[in-house]
Amino acid sequence: MKIRHKLTLRYTGVTAAIFSVVVLVVFFFSEHTREKEFFHDLTREAVTKANLFLSNQVDAATMQSIYHNNRQFIDEVEVAVYTIDFQLLYHDAQEIDIIKETPELIKTAIAEKESSFYEGKYQGIAMKYAYKGVDYVITAAAYDGYGYAKLTRLTTLLVILWCGGLGIIAVIGYLLAKGALRPVSRIVEKVDAIGESNLNTRLYVKKEYDELDELSETFNQMLDRLEQSFDNQKMFVSNVAHELRTPLAALIAELEVAQLREDRSEDEYRAVIVNALDDAEKLKHLTTGLLDLAKANYDISRISTEELRMDELLLDARETVLKGNKNYSVDLIFDQDAEDDRVITVCANAYLLKTAFINLIENNCKFSEDKSSDVQISFYEGKTIIRFSDTGIGISADEVEKIFIPFYRGSNTSHIKGQGIGLTLTQRIIQLHKGTLTIQTRKDEGTTFVVEIPHI
Repeated sequence: MKIRHKLTLRYTGVTAAIFSVVVLVVFFFSEHTREKEFFHDLTREAVTKANLFLSNQVDAATMQSIYHNNRQFIDEVEVAVYTIDFQLLYHDAQEIDIIKETPELIKTAIAEKESSFYEGKYQGIAMKYAYKGVDYVITAAAYDGYGYAKLTRLTTLLVILWCGGLGIIAVIGYLLAKGALRPVSRIVEKVDAIGESNLNTRLYVKKEYDELDELSETFNQMLDRLEQSFDNQKMFVSNVAHELRTPLAALIAELEVAQLREDRSEDEYRAVIVNALDDAEKLKHLTTGLLDLAKANYDISRISTEELRMDELLLDARETVLKGNKNYSVDLIFDQDAEDDRVITVCANAYLLKTAFINLIENNCKFSEDKSSDVQISFYEGKTIIRFSDTGIGISADEVEKIFIPFYRGSNTSHIKGQGIGLTLTQRIIQLHKGTLTIQTRKDEGTTFVVEIPHI
C-alpha cells in the first residue's frame, strides 16, 4: 500500500473516530434534554389537572371526556390523584391505567416528594402535592411522540452528516496526501533515472529546509560518495592495467632475449638477471603503491585509528627512509616546545600516515642535489603543522596543479626514478585524516610541502 493511501486511511480513521464521538455526544445530549423537558412537562400538566379537579372548577366527567377526545389526536397526559392512604380520587382513564399505581409507588412518592420513571415506552412521574393544607399524590404518564420525532430527524441528519462528512474528508485527505507527497514522487522518478552512466546527476533542493530537502541533500551526499567510489575503482583498474603492462612487458622481453642465444657468457646472463630483478623491483614498488592508493580511498571510519605522537611517527619514517637509502640526509627540527603532548598528538592510522611522511621525505631527497630533507614540526590553533623542505629542482608554476594527478611526473624529473603515485597517495592520506597538504615551490630553488592535521 502506498504512503498516500496509508495517510488517507489514517487521517480518515482518526477523523471518523473524532466525528463519531461528536455525533454521539450531540445525540445523547439531545436525548437527555428531551427526557428532562418531557418530565418537566408531565409535572406541569399533572399539577394543572389536579388543581382543576381539587378546586371543583371542572368536574371529573368533563376532564375524562377531554382526555379521551384529545388522545385520538395527540399524546395526551394521563393523570391520577390519590390520597396519601392510597384512595383514588380521580383518574383520566382507569381502564387504560398506564402507570398501574401500587401502595409502594404511593409510599415512594411521599418519601421522595417526586420520582420519575419509565413504563415501557411511556414516561411517568409520581409526586406529593399539597392543596389547601391537605397532601395528595399525583401520577402522570404520556408518550413523548413529538420529542421522539424530533430526535429521529436529528439522528437522520447526524448520520447523513457523518457519512457525507467522512466521504468529503477522505477525498480531501487523499488530495492533501497526494499533494504533500508529490515532491517524493518526483524524487523517486529522478532517482530511478540515475544509473552508472549518469552518477553525476543530483536531486534538486528547494532550500525550504524541510524534511524533503534533508532527504534530497542526504541522497546527494550519498551519490557524491558513490560517484567518488566508482571513479576511484575505475581509475584504479585503469591505472593497474596501464602501469603494470610496462614493467611486465620489459621483464618478459628481458627473459625472452635471454632465451634466444644459448651460448651466452656468465656475465651476459648475470646482466640479464640484474635487469630482470630491476624490472621486478619496479613492479613490486608499483604494486605496493597501487595497493596503498586503493587503501587511501577508504572511509576513515572503516580504518583503525589510534592516538599517535607526530614526533615519534616522524622519527620512525626518518629511520625507514635512511635504512633503505644510506646517502640520504634527514633533519628533524622542533620549532616550539610542546608543554602539552596533545598539541603534537593526532588520531590517525599509523601505517598510512607513516607512508605519507616517507613519501614526502623521499620526494625531498630524490629531487635535491645534496639528497637532504629538512622536517620542521610545530603547532598552531588546534593543528599540528609539519614542513618538508628541500633545495632541489623545484616545480614550475604550470605543473603545480598537476603533481597530485596519479602517474603524472614533471617535465624535469625524467632522469629520476619513480611511478608518479607517491604524491597522489600522500594527498589522499592527509585528506583522509581531515588535514591539508599545500606546496610552496620555486623552480630551481626548492620545494616545501606543508601538512596540517588537527590534533586531539
